Formats: sequence, structure tokens, C-alpha cells
Amino acid sequence: MPDDLNDRKKVPSDLLAVIGLVILTDLFVLVPGLSETVIRNIVGLPLVLFLPGYALIAALFPAKSDLDGIERTALSFGLSIAVVPLIGLGLNYTPWGIRLLPILTSLSLFTLLMCWLAYLRREKLPEADAFEVPFRRIANELKAEILEKPEPGLDRALTIILILSILLSVTTLFYVVITPKEGEHFTEFYILGPEGMADNYPTNYTLGESGRVIVGVVNHEYSPVNYTLDVRLENESLPLPGNMQQVSLAHNETWEEPLTLTPSVEGKDMKLEFLLFNETDKNTPYRDLHLWINVSSTEN
Repeated sequence: MPDDLNDRKKVPSDLLAVIGLVILTDLFVLVPGLSETVIRNIVGLPLVLFLPGYALIAALFPAKSDLDGIERTALSFGLSIAVVPLIGLGLNYTPWGIRLLPILTSLSLFTLLMCWLAYLRREKLPEADAFEVPFRRIANELKAEILEKPEPGLDRALTIILILSILLSVTTLFYVVITPKEGEHFTEFYILGPEGMADNYPTNYTLGESGRVIVGVVNHEYSPVNYTLDVRLENESLPLPGNMQQVSLAHNETWEEPLTLTPSVEGKDMKLEFLLFNETDKNTPYRDLHLWINVSSTEN
């Protein structure tokens, strides 16, 4: 038994790197505080664009002779672009749906499972035939090329400048990809019927009876905004719960609350207004919606 344990191969460094990146991405997406940093976008891109395909290729082609490095890299990108939408399509038919947590969990589990299969398949091959990425040898060769190899000062300087240029280009590419460009600044303001649909609004009331709508606000202003809500029937403000009078939202935050309305006057085709004010102008509505309602007496 001890001999078998000694003969058991270590987990290849490339698979360890993939597993480490998956775990790192999960941490930066799920842990509060880390999820607000730009590093989340940096580590998230490989999980979507490269790691699932690389792990799948590693499981399908465990030997060095199966594919060369360029083919593995190209297929890793291509299969990732194919696998991720398929996983999303599958999630669409599950109770979890296409949301952040189910997608992150599915991609992580798929990538880790493929790494495990790749390890099992490589373990069955002779060590000389199993594919590996010689990180240490590459680093030593690069170190020797830059620091130890005797060469004229100009050539060494040019080599260093070339490496720095490549690193700068990669950094710039990441910055362009992960830095979102600000789009149009706007606020979504909507009302829904009792079932949460843009239909079946309560428009016919008996005096003293109540109706229910759902009011929603979504902030796309690229900054926090303090909103004020006012509901008016024929220009007369109706009482609102305290939590609906003032609404503070961060960028891309959604607020949605049910509102029970009890008209206090009779009339036909009365204008029920939903007015949303922002902190810039307290007198002019920033967004407005309305319904036409009828209120009859209890005797009719």
C-alpha cells in the first residue's frame, strides 16, 4: 500500500491552476466586499471564456501527442464559448433559471469535474506521455534568457522592453474589457397589476373598497439617487406608507413594493397619477404614470 501511494502521481500543475482560478473566482463573486472590486471581472472572464473549455480538452485529450499547445489553447476558447451557452440553456429549463448563482455553480462544477476526469485519464498514462504544462521549466528558461544568458546590453534591454510591452498590452486589454462604458442615464418607473403583470389593473372601484397595484423603480443613473413618490387622484395626494414616500437606490438597484389604493371620492374617468421625483427637482416629476379609474357609490 505505501508503494502504491508513492507511485500515485501528483495533480498536474495546469489542473491545479485551473482549480485555483475557479475557487478564486467563486470567492470574488460570492464574498461581500470582494464582489465589489474590479478583480471580480478579471478572474471572471477566464471562467467564462477559457477554463471550461480547457478542462474539457484536458479530459478528452490527456496525452501530449493528442494536441499541441496552440491547438489546445484555440480549442479551449472555442469549446468554452460553446459550453457556457449550453449550460445556460439547460438552466433555463430548471427551477433555478439563468441567474448569477446557478450559472456560477454550474460552470464551477463542470470545470472541476472535467479537471478530475483529466487527472484520472492522465494518471493511467506513462508520465512521459501525459500532457503537462511545464511552468517551472518555462520560468527557469525565461529567467536564464533574461538574467543569466551573456548577451550585449542592448539586446538584453530590448528583451526586457519587449516583455514589458507584452505585459502592458495584456493589462490594457483587460482594462478595456472589464471597465464598463457608461450608457444612457435613466430611471425605470412602472406599475403592475395585482398578479405582477402589466395587465389587469384595478380601474373600477366601489367607494370604500381598495385596489392593489405594484410600483417599481430601477436606478440606471450610474450613481445613488434619492427618489420621492407621490400618488394623486384628481390632483389630490393620497396617503402612502412611510416606506414608499422616500426611496433610496444605488446604481442598478431595483425597488418594487405593493401599494393598496382606497379612493375617497366618486367619479368617472378620474386620473390616478403616480409621480416620481428625484433629488434634483422636488417640484417637477422626473417620471410619471397614470391610470383612468371609475369610483361608484355603494348604493349603485
